[in-house]
Amino acid sequence: MIRLISVILMLALGLGAAVVEPADVEESPALEDGIYVVNFNTDSSMFRINEAHKGKALLIVSEGEMRVHVTLSSKNIVTLFLGKAEDAKAEDALLILPSTDTVTYSDGYTDKVYGFDIPVSAIDQEFDVAIIGKKGKWYDHRVSVSHPVPAEDADTELAETLLLNIQTEAPEE
Repeated sequence: MIRLISVILMLALGLGAAVVEPADVEESPALEDGIYVVNFNTDSSMFRINEAHKGKALLIVSEGEMRVHVTLSSKNIVTLFLGKAEDAKAEDALLILPSTDTVTYSDGYTDKVYGFDIPVSAIDQEFDVAIIGKKGKWYDHRVSVSHPVPAEDADTELAETLLLNIQTEAPEE
């Protein structure tokens, strides 16, 4: 079941995804194509994974390219940039727009929040991500992805939650 959901999710997340190349980051050993459950580490309580996902995110590896899909706790962060806030302000900056993810909490309540596909060059290595919220101010953050476990080998309940809760919809206007 998880493998089928993984394949469907890979196909869904691959459509219309923005390609943004991380700069100045050492390459880590390549992971095989597939979907992995990873720890998403951040320096901020403002920019964090949705509590329903317990600090975990999905790392999608396709043709050697890696990106992590992070489901946030709200729709307050509206755009990301791979790099520093100062560079995000440039006219030609490649901004990462959100998808609308549906999460289901342990009490059965569901909510629509923003999620982002962030390019990743290396596992266990911090990189810069700038965020802008509804107030229109850019903030710098350091994030990393660690401990990749193939989705089919991860905690079954958690992997299914991550795979089933993510819906890739265009953000609501």
